[in-house]
Amino acid sequence: MNPGTVFRLDGKVAVVTGGGSGIGRASADVLAAAGARVVVADLDAQSAEATTAGIKENGGEAVARQVDVADPAAVTALIDETVSGLGQLDVLVNNAGIMIRRPLTEVPPEEFDRVLSVNLKSVLYGSQAAARVMRPGSSIVNTLSTIIDFATAGTGSYAAAKKGGEALTRTFAVELGARGIRVNGVAPGWTDTGITRERHTDSSGRFEQDRFDELAGKMATVSPLRTVAEPVDSAYAVLYLASEASRFVTGHVIRVNGGASMT
Repeated sequence: MNPGTVFRLDGKVAVVTGGGSGIGRASADVLAAAGARVVVADLDAQSAEATTAGIKENGGEAVARQVDVADPAAVTALIDETVSGLGQLDVLVNNAGIMIRRPLTEVPPEEFDRVLSVNLKSVLYGSQAAARVMRPGSSIVNTLSTIIDFATAGTGSYAAAKKGGEALTRTFAVELGARGIRVNGVAPGWTDTGITRERHTDSSGRFEQDRFDELAGKMATVSPLRTVAEPVDSAYAVLYLASEASRFVTGHVIRVNGGASMT
């Protein structure tokens, strides 16, 4: 097998949820650059269109779809429309996610359910729908988080959802393995994305660059590499898990955190 082509996805069709920004956008860009036709799905239709436009400008193939991943019927429709429109589904990246910061003692039931719906239940819905139509050699990649290894104040709902996503990843890997469908996860460390930036946007919408840079500097010290991740770092891990390069890898979680989990 030629190592120069093993990462290629020519002739493949990929769906990326949360593809309008951050790691989702980077993943859609990278998968398209590797030759996949990409369905960019996002709750924000404009951001999905922006990602799609960027892919097309670079010579790739992509379509945008608006979807609420917390709605199982909408997720099923997304997968069915992909197969009817593009003929197949080879890669699903369950990436959509939200974080609401609040101490667990103050989390209301409806907020907890929303965080679980977007971050955890969507992995179930997407994987169920994909499993019905995927062929042997297909791949499901779930975006988790290094928070599965650490406890931090104010992020308990998000951590519970991501830890649950890790369990779903491994169980789906066991259940779908006999059909030749691989299921893995990518667990990013602290990454410069909308989720990390929104914490430093004041009530007027002004982004506080100095405060953000200060936190990024602190987070960099957690990694032996003394830096923080960019979205593309996780996107390259997604490409590996989506491609034939990882054909004998399933039930695994790649921690893209610069070694932070070792400390």
